[in-house]
Amino acid sequence: MYNASDLKKGLKIQLDGDPYVITEFSFAKPGKGQALYRCKLRNMINGTQFERTFRSADSFQPADLREKTMQYLYSEEDKYCFMDVESYEQIFLTSEQVEDAKNFFIDNLEVEILFFGDRPLGITLPNFVDLTVIKADPWVKGDSVSGKTKPVTLHTGCQIQVPPFIEEGEKIRVDTRTGEYITRVKE
Repeated sequence: MYNASDLKKGLKIQLDGDPYVITEFSFAKPGKGQALYRCKLRNMINGTQFERTFRSADSFQPADLREKTMQYLYSEEDKYCFMDVESYEQIFLTSEQVEDAKNFFIDNLEVEILFFGDRPLGITLPNFVDLTVIKADPWVKGDSVSGKTKPVTLHTGCQIQVPPFIEEGEKIRVDTRTGEYITRVKE
């Protein structure tokens, strides 16, 4: 159990049966009376936010969250199939649940999926993935102004900006947190 004095930004607690993360936190001690803990909370299931004030005597249950390593298998329509690497159990996540992570899914990619009880909440990708460029405009020699980039399409369908010397068929490393080009990958 958490006490009100344990509250801080980023802490995940359970209120009314749902998991919440504290997004903002402030402490106030009026001249008389109990200390007040003002928190802005975000529901980890549906994303709704609200503010609530707690007193120093309040206590909270930790959110029942756990991460599982799962492997991306395939997608059909707007659902993405993942397999638990230990039990081989398969689950499907929707486009809303995976959000922009779908731009970096490659076969057999291992990801971390956050669960609340048996309900999947979110996905954490590895920091870097290697993807193949399937469409790139040709580079005109002499068009080498420093800092210049060009758009390319990756085999996942994602478009990113890369240096002008990147060509079709090349493998590149992409940062999944920012969607930025990192380097060419030598095979």
